[in-house]
Amino acid sequence: MAAQTLAQKLIARACHRDAVAVDEIVTCDVDLAMFHDSSGPRRLKPMLEKIGAQIWDKSKVVLVMDHYVPEEDDDSRRILKIARDWAQVQQLPHVYDSIGICHVVLPQKGHLRPGMFCVGGDSHSPTGGAFGAYMFGIGSTEMLGVVATGQIWVRTPVTIDMHWSGRLSDGVSAKDMMLHMIGLYGTNGANYGAVEYTGEAVGALSMQERMTLSNMSAELGAQAGLIAPDQVTMDYLKAMGVEADIDLAHWKTDAAAERDIRSFDAGSLAPMVAAPHSPDNVHAVDELDNIAVQIAYIGACTGAKLDDLRAAAQILKGHRVNTGVRLMVAPATLRDQQDAQDEGIMDILVDAGAQVFATSCGACSGYGNALAGASNVISSTARNFKGRMGSADTNVFLASPYTVAASALNGRIMDPRKVLAENK
Repeated sequence: MAAQTLAQKLIARACHRDAVAVDEIVTCDVDLAMFHDSSGPRRLKPMLEKIGAQIWDKSKVVLVMDHYVPEEDDDSRRILKIARDWAQVQQLPHVYDSIGICHVVLPQKGHLRPGMFCVGGDSHSPTGGAFGAYMFGIGSTEMLGVVATGQIWVRTPVTIDMHWSGRLSDGVSAKDMMLHMIGLYGTNGANYGAVEYTGEAVGALSMQERMTLSNMSAELGAQAGLIAPDQVTMDYLKAMGVEADIDLAHWKTDAAAERDIRSFDAGSLAPMVAAPHSPDNVHAVDELDNIAVQIAYIGACTGAKLDDLRAAAQILKGHRVNTGVRLMVAPATLRDQQDAQDEGIMDILVDAGAQVFATSCGACSGYGNALAGASNVISSTARNFKGRMGSADTNVFLASPYTVAASALNGRIMDPRKVLAENK
């Protein structure tokens, strides 16, 4: 049998084959289908009724209410009522309402494990790849097919191996790794490929930092963003209540497997910032340090997990944000917020002047807490397209939570390593 990449192994398992070839089109059984209040019931319900179909396996469906919560207007109330009523009628067993963002809730509730083949009704669904699962985003029409049949076809993608040697410096994070790669290759650089993140630097990352890599694979144009499972993965899953007998030796790319290998040195990486209005408009932080900011936003599935909140607190401890800056913090999930509260992190953020908002997609998706008026915003989110966070007059700069917090202190975009050095 020909050597296989991790992506090929995951697809082969899902289509009940020993191996698959690159560019081969196969039909796969879906282990899990996730959708949220925006992408799910309001679109799926009428289509299922029109074709007279039922959900193929309710135990494999997860619904998360995260986009339109908390309800701010009649439209959001209408959309959420559709979702809640449909979930009740269907008696869905896995419904998470207003407890956090779907991509972070999913693993925290024990739904992901290595070897799975999953789809999500959201473009950042590749987040699941951090757990050694093949997961990608699809639209509502494709989701209809999955929900009705439990299957979907895929073309087996080329694997792009992003190999990171060395270790990241203090104040440099997975977000900086992603911005660097997106800046190099562009928002369609992966061109449907399966990006796999490998190397010493990736192995040293926490599970939540790995999720940042897989999450922003979407901004590279990848179908999937994979990381081979290891003991870090298993320890995290165990902490989330998942007891699984996983063959870690199998769920990794064979040494002889054909792939496109691209090499990076983590030790030489500086904090990176994506300037308006695209995630690939990337610069080293020092190139933008003369730009004033009025809003600093720590939120989203990409940038408000517990580890992200810890990073911000490391910068902000004992300081107050600049008088001209509004610091907004929207934790990714209630669990992350509670854990941060237990560790004293939320107190550090609030004492520094942060305003804490609901655990939801929030301003990242332009729904809750959408930003209004002309301003420069530095944000830990994943996208900075014009109007993405609300007003088309807002200029959004993407950065790590370290850099967002440092910039909130300074009133201008700032290298977080300078603050860390002063804090020692």
